[in-house]
Amino acid sequence: MTINATVKGAGFRPASRISSIGVSEILKIGARAGAMKRDGKPVIILGAGEPDFDTPDHIKQAAWEAIQRGETKYTALDGTPELKAAIREKFERENGLAYGLDEITVGTGAKQILFNAMMATVDSGDEVIIPTPYWTSYSDIVQISGGRPVLIACDASSGFRLTAERLEAAITPRTRWVLLNSPSNPSGAAYGAEDYRPLLDVLLRHPHVWLLVDDMYEHIVYDDFRFVTPAQLEPRLNDRTLTVNGVSKAYAMTGWRIGYAGGPRELIKAMAVVQSQSTSCPSSVSQAASVAALNGPQDFLKDRADSFKRRRDLVVAGLNAIDGLDCRIPEGAFYTFSGCAGMLGKVTPNGKTIETDADFCAYLLDDAHVAVVPGSAFGLSPFFRISYATSEAELKEALTRIAAACGRLS
Repeated sequence: MTINATVKGAGFRPASRISSIGVSEILKIGARAGAMKRDGKPVIILGAGEPDFDTPDHIKQAAWEAIQRGETKYTALDGTPELKAAIREKFERENGLAYGLDEITVGTGAKQILFNAMMATVDSGDEVIIPTPYWTSYSDIVQISGGRPVLIACDASSGFRLTAERLEAAITPRTRWVLLNSPSNPSGAAYGAEDYRPLLDVLLRHPHVWLLVDDMYEHIVYDDFRFVTPAQLEPRLNDRTLTVNGVSKAYAMTGWRIGYAGGPRELIKAMAVVQSQSTSCPSSVSQAASVAALNGPQDFLKDRADSFKRRRDLVVAGLNAIDGLDCRIPEGAFYTFSGCAGMLGKVTPNGKTIETDADFCAYLLDDAHVAVVPGSAFGLSPFFRISYATSEAELKEALTRIAAACGRLS
């Protein structure tokens, strides 16, 4: 009787591993903006991290045909042989990388690939170096895995890129991984061969440090930028490099939930152990669709990147025309990461002082009905992120509203 009473009165107690982790600020802003929209307010949401294009028809057709063939059962744990073969061909064709099928893994989105890698390798107290601004899930996954995120601020003066000097200074005997993302969410900054080379030289001097590179936005690059991935630049690091990618962004397949990676055989094997006790295999139908994505026509990728470039140029010009905002031109992805230091200290028409980038973004949502995400959500202030993966008409209207709202500040 005493035991039952104690249990009944104990209440819910979350695990300590998630005590410092909350729901993504991006999701919170999106939920609030969505609620305002349902209430009839003309909200423009520029927070979504997904293309506004549809999945190409030949990919959808491949999924339908797989269903008709009855390919609706469990598959091999970390990817069908067909999809692994398509991924192997993709790495060879586009990146000059040669992986065996047992050096490739497939998961339910790239986020699961990252989670598997951290859970399979990070012990309590191990350190993972993450340049900021960064995709918010990186540090949370490290923390859930028991590791310690080591965040290194990389501001606009360095092109939002990590430098060799800062990397060298951050490495300790406890460093397990360095995590890089190019092109970057949220900044759109990308590492060319000349940017990667000094970092790879640092890693060569520290054989206990592994490199995880997130190449998800590989096909969304602009102007004369040439995409490269570290494993093709420095083969001597291949035995401790995990190259992560997926079909979500390039092929507009965010909801299909397929990510993949190539890396050392023993790492891939350890990651499969983690996956075996979480989701097991990815969706069979999504894997069939991904085979068609990787093996099928690729010409539309440039057309879509060109469309994003036009939107990028529109947004960058519009933001830089507003006094108090400073927007760097991104090399890739579909985000701008604009400085808003010039807005801090100003007062809204309602008498509220804007003290942080979060205050500024809240003001834009309330006053201009435009939803954007503060840089604080990505580990660097005072900035804000705009996703320009929406129509040019909406972007023009959003920029007009933002300019007007900024003009009402005193």
